[in-house]
Amino acid sequence: MYNVKEKLHEVLSGLPAGVRLVAISKFHPAEYIMAAYEEGQRVFGESHEQEIRQKHEALPKDIEWHFIGHLQTNKVKYIAPYITMIEAVDSLKLLREIQKQAANNDRVIKVLLELHIAEETTKYGLTLDACRELLAGGEWRQMPNVQICGLMMMASNTDDEQQIAHEFQQAASFFDEVKSNYFATDDAFCERSWGMSDDYPIAVQCRSTMVRVGTKIFGPRVY
Repeated sequence: MYNVKEKLHEVLSGLPAGVRLVAISKFHPAEYIMAAYEEGQRVFGESHEQEIRQKHEALPKDIEWHFIGHLQTNKVKYIAPYITMIEAVDSLKLLREIQKQAANNDRVIKVLLELHIAEETTKYGLTLDACRELLAGGEWRQMPNVQICGLMMMASNTDDEQQIAHEFQQAASFFDEVKSNYFATDDAFCERSWGMSDDYPIAVQCRSTMVRVGTKIFGPRVY
């Protein structure tokens, strides 16, 4: 078995206080998750509804599951009973559906608004202006079963570390704008989820509070 425990400690030892690890376990078997769990890791990220449901049923119930991929509205009802956080909310339509399904389950679901800052057109997310528009519209204020906890984004897939840092810094500055305009008195709005296996050390320098690391801990994906 891949040495998950050793790799997990390597990643954790490089994270400063105040930065949480979301271990991205998609396409990895339950025993890999258990190996990390036994070392104290409790937050895991998945991006496929059927896979996360199977793992949720099979694994310890104190695991915090984060949905990290693009989420279709028709899938929300399946994860609403147990999901802790949906990290990639990219539309008002999706936010409305999360509110509906969270209310149906008598739960409050934490969410992050996903920003599209990277240059690739294949990435999902709200442009900065679209995010401003969504928040200014105010409909989210009438969603008692949704708690907006911060922002998430993915940097461009490039070796140019300056570009990556610039994109993370853009996101950090935008976080400050949104925080002061809409969440100044809301302590729950505190998360800046950026940084993955290849770029999380840069993300940490750019004020990330949550890094999403998979390959560096679990090895190549098992499809």
